[in-house]
Amino acid sequence: MQKKRFLFSGKETVFYFDAAFEVVAKIVSKEKAIIVTDENLFQTYKRKLKGFNTIVLKPGEQFKVQQTVDVIIDQLILLGADRQTTLIGFGGGVITDITGYVAGIYMRGIEVGYIPTSLLAMVDAAIGGKNGIDVGVYKNMVGLIRQPSFLIYDYSLLKSLPLTEWKNGFAEIIKHACIKDQKMFVELEQNSIPKYKKNPALLAKLIMHNALIKIKVVQKDEFEKGDRKLLNFGHTLGHAIENMYQLSHGEAISIGMTYAALMSQQLKFYKEADRVIRLLHQYGLPTVANFDAKKAFRILLKDKKKQDDSINYILLQKTGKGVIQPLLLVQLQEIFKQF
Repeated sequence: MQKKRFLFSGKETVFYFDAAFEVVAKIVSKEKAIIVTDENLFQTYKRKLKGFNTIVLKPGEQFKVQQTVDVIIDQLILLGADRQTTLIGFGGGVITDITGYVAGIYMRGIEVGYIPTSLLAMVDAAIGGKNGIDVGVYKNMVGLIRQPSFLIYDYSLLKSLPLTEWKNGFAEIIKHACIKDQKMFVELEQNSIPKYKKNPALLAKLIMHNALIKIKVVQKDEFEKGDRKLLNFGHTLGHAIENMYQLSHGEAISIGMTYAALMSQQLKFYKEADRVIRLLHQYGLPTVANFDAKKAFRILLKDKKKQDDSINYILLQKTGKGVIQPLLLVQLQEIFKQF
């Protein structure tokens, strides 16, 4: 196990890399912990969860809404949760998002920790303190930024992941490579999902490397005033179409990255859009889709990144170097017509 401590706005978050689920009992007593998870994970890991107070939710993005938050809060009251309680999100991005949000608002804030169970949550969703819920088709419209106390990385939990979830995680890993790490981009080109699954040491190294990329970005810009915006590569269009067509997060972001790479070709003279598209295909991710460009644009008008008549779009200057490109909405609308 590798224990690493990081400060975010004066608050410490402890990352337990290559750890075991059982570490949680050493961090928080079972009497003071309440675990939030979903029905699928509860059935799979009943033995691990034995002895913990547990709140079990229905699985899926469609339940990442205010109604679920109300259900969790009702159960916290019934369980006698107070300001000494630590809420623990045991699951993928949906669980960590909603658990962090509830912890931020229950009794004006209680401690929270995460045990991410998906590759996507390990490399992206559980890191950085962004918590929230969806409102209709609008992704993460309501939420807050608040850092967890700890994250426990138990790689054995990935064994039960379906292939779709591996692809979701690699969409975010490819994103990190595109905007921040040309060397990792090359490594990804030389490997594949089956190769990483067969080599636990290589996978553990990749997960930790991606976690550290995001940690460093967030430490410098926790509240997304500058470089943290780069992490939105592929997410502007991706979020607009994700709930619209019930796509998985990885599928939506992959399509978003494809169009962002093509826009980079057009606006930044980026020469390797084909290389990005090839890599996405290599990891079984979609790159094109028929979607209602007008409807996607209307959803995008509610995007948190919009400022008056423009939006900050993330493009590629070169592979491994993302840039923030302000675009007028009328300009973006013309580009969307091409889609």
